[in-house]
Order: sequence, then C-alpha cells, then structure tokens
Amino acid sequence: MSDICRGRVAVVTGAGRGVGRGHALELARQGACVVVNDLGGSVDGTGADVGPAKGVVDEILALGGEAVANTDDVADWEGARRLVETAIGAFGRLDVVVNNAGILRDRMLFNMTEAEWDAVIRVHLKGTFAPTRWAASYWRDEHKAGRPVDARVISTSSTSGLFANPGQSNYGAAKSGIATFSIIAAKELARYGVTVNAIAPGARTRMTEHLGGRPAPPPGEWDDRAPENVAPLVAWLAGPASRDVTGQVFLVGGGRIAVARGWERGPGVDHGARWEPAALDDVVPALVAEAGPGGRPEEQPQARSAEAGPGGRPEEQPQARSAEAGPGGRPERMTGA
Repeated sequence: MSDICRGRVAVVTGAGRGVGRGHALELARQGACVVVNDLGGSVDGTGADVGPAKGVVDEILALGGEAVANTDDVADWEGARRLVETAIGAFGRLDVVVNNAGILRDRMLFNMTEAEWDAVIRVHLKGTFAPTRWAASYWRDEHKAGRPVDARVISTSSTSGLFANPGQSNYGAAKSGIATFSIIAAKELARYGVTVNAIAPGARTRMTEHLGGRPAPPPGEWDDRAPENVAPLVAWLAGPASRDVTGQVFLVGGGRIAVARGWERGPGVDHGARWEPAALDDVVPALVAEAGPGGRPEEQPQARSAEAGPGGRPEEQPQARSAEAGPGGRPERMTGA
C-alpha cells in the first residue's frame, strides 16, 4: 500500500470490471476508502448482478484496504443520491467521485433505434451528471458550514467523443458531452474547493473487444492495453497534489498521458457587413482548406499540461490553471452560489 490518497473516501462507478475495477483497486492501494459501485449488467446495460461489485470489494479487503459495495443505478436520480449517501454513511465523508459506468449499443445512425440512443445517453451522460450533482451539493454544504473541502470529480470521456468514431453516434455524443460537462462543472465548483477533470482511456475491456486490435501479450510481458494502466492518473487526480489541475481532459493508456485540446477558434474572416449567401461560395471552402483536413488544423499535438497553456485551451478561453496559469489555479471567481 502507498498513501497518496490516505484518508480520502472515493466512489467509483462501473467499478466491477475493466477500467473501473482498476481505478478502485489503485485508489485502495493508495490508501483511499472505496465505494465500489456496479449494477452488474451486460455490455448493453441489460441485467444486474451483485457479484462484480462484491468481487472487487473482496479484492480490496484482501489487500488490507477498506471498501463497500453499492449496486445502485447511477443514472437513477435517487440511486445516485443513495450512492453518495453510502460513502458518507460508511466512511463519514466523501472526497472523490470517479464516474466510469457505461454501456454500448453501437449502430449506424440510419439503423439506430430510439431505445438504443436513449439507453446510452442515459447511462453515460445522466449517469455522470446525477452522482456529480449529489456530491456537489454535499461539498457545497460542507463549504458553507466552514468545513474544509478538497474534493475531486474525475469522469470518463472517450476518443469516440473527442475525435468521432462512426457507428457510435449515441456513445460519442454522450462522451463528448461528458468532456464539456467536466469543463463547465470545473468552473462552477472551483469556489467550493472541488476540481473536475475527465479522462479518455485507451484499454482492452469487454467494451472494446469487438473493435479488434492486438491480442493480450503472454503473461509477464508489458501490456499497453491493460485496463489497470489507466488507474495511476486517476489515483493522482484523486489526491491532494492535483488541487491546481481542473477543467482538463486527459488522453491516457499504457504509459502515455496527454492533454486533449478541445474546440478552439480557427481561421476566420470578418466581412464587416451582412453576408450575401452566394458570396460564401469561395469564402467557406477557403477557410476549411486553411484549417486543414476535416476542418481542423493539420496537427493536434498532445502535450503536457505545462505546454497546453491555461486550461489546456487557447489563452483566449482560459478554464483553469495548469503549470502556466498563474496563482490560484482555478477559474475566475463566479457570482451567485
């Protein structure tokens, strides 16, 4: 056991298998008390089984850590409230929420059903919002009562949402929404002592098996697709050393960590008057060509936070401090509460 999260209490959703299991185990190794949440359903979200959550709890207890299981549906409003209350009831406090629960129902847009769209948006997007909302309410009350708050939210986006993967319009839209949600929540919760970040993990799990890729290497060899490789960054973000890092989206997998650069203002032109639509025949194609293939700059370098600038975004749109953002490391003070 190490101790960078010693004394902290963490909730991890979707923690019964894969990447979530790795988060829960690593947080426990780093000294956190962990609420292991997992509904125990299949990849498409059907079914339920207490076994996966209980199994991870047993693993943590065998390591000498502290953990309890929770099988609430995180996309259910009252279920998310009970999840937060489980942490407070079992361990007396809550410091970290890791939103990891998710399902897949992949389909090309022209074949996707309403149920397939709704189910994926519900689990990913509402399943990130609801636990975060109840945790935020708790932390705000703690702050207003004069008790110190040094809390973390770490949510799970995806390269499907950041870079667009055909066949996953539901999943990609949800994951893109989670990235934006995290940046907005970072601004809203900074004044209460809460940081909010997101990760886009790359790993071999039951949710990615259908995509093919390299098989697992022989035992004992380095496996850069192993799901547990994502956990060290999450554990660090959960600890006190990350208090000045917020509003970031990280790409992480194997031994790689990078800051994702989101929407930014590219080439533009100001006509100085209302455009005639026909006049745009040459203007818009020229702007797209200047921006590069796909309407984006040709290179999207992945860089350390120190290189990414304030908030990992262009300086004109600061979100939060990385290494260069100056004192405070938080978004500007906001009015209201």
